[in-house]
Amino acid sequence: MERGPVVGAGLGAGARIQALLGCLVRVLLWVASALLYFGSEQAARLLGSPCLRRLYHAWLAAVVIFGPLLQFHVNPRTIFASHGNFFNIKFVNSAWGWTCTFLGGFVLLVVFLATRRVAVTARHLSRLVVGAAVWRGAGRAFLLIEDLTGSCFEPLPQGLLLHELPDRRSCLAAGHQWRGYTVSSHTFLLTFCCLLMAEEAAVFAKYLAHGLPAGAPLRLVFLLNVLLLGLWNFLLLCTVIYFHQYTHKVVGAAVGTFAWYLTYGSWYHQPWSPGSPGHGLFPRPHSSRKHN
Repeated sequence: MERGPVVGAGLGAGARIQALLGCLVRVLLWVASALLYFGSEQAARLLGSPCLRRLYHAWLAAVVIFGPLLQFHVNPRTIFASHGNFFNIKFVNSAWGWTCTFLGGFVLLVVFLATRRVAVTARHLSRLVVGAAVWRGAGRAFLLIEDLTGSCFEPLPQGLLLHELPDRRSCLAAGHQWRGYTVSSHTFLLTFCCLLMAEEAAVFAKYLAHGLPAGAPLRLVFLLNVLLLGLWNFLLLCTVIYFHQYTHKVVGAAVGTFAWYLTYGSWYHQPWSPGSPGHGLFPRPHSSRKHN
């Protein structure tokens, strides 16, 4: 007879704790949502500014040209100086895969939500197909340059012994080393990905300005792309500081910038192209004129 009030008090305390936890979860979700909306709005405003995008291009050029000077002021034994570090293996070597995954999701959502047309969405996604072709073609071109400019060497305790083997395949088959002019494919890819992502993400500012649906999933995908863009900038800086020869890095970045210019700066503005980011997504304002 005396246990009823004790059990009731225990149930009441449990209910209060459950209500308190529910309230705490709602507050945390509200804070997370507010941060998501605020962060996406500010990032969209920055990336959507043409002036800041031009400054960003200057930043990338400065990183590649002057970044190697930092090798005299950084710790050469840091984890980022190792070819086998986690970021180099998991991110830099697969940079195009990461870029396609994140950016493809963003382009898919933005274009489809703005137009509700599968054909238009596929056309805009085809820019990533072009980017993949550029990446594969540049990689093959870099290998061809190394083959044409290289020679076969055998490492010996006294130094290197030059062999007259005609090509890389026969040289490597003999257990020797083939050394030629190696354009930095990592610098090329990171530069190209940075320019490409900045160009694609800039559309989000205009998307928001037109009042199109922008829920939490789309904003989260956009911020993930912004974070990946920041990571590419950091890894590009690490690459130019710790790896490759100076001219190899500069040439790689120059080829990446030229590839961006040929596609986003020139071809995509033509009617027979995949179209520039944002093309055909937003209604054009009609100017009303009175005719007398």
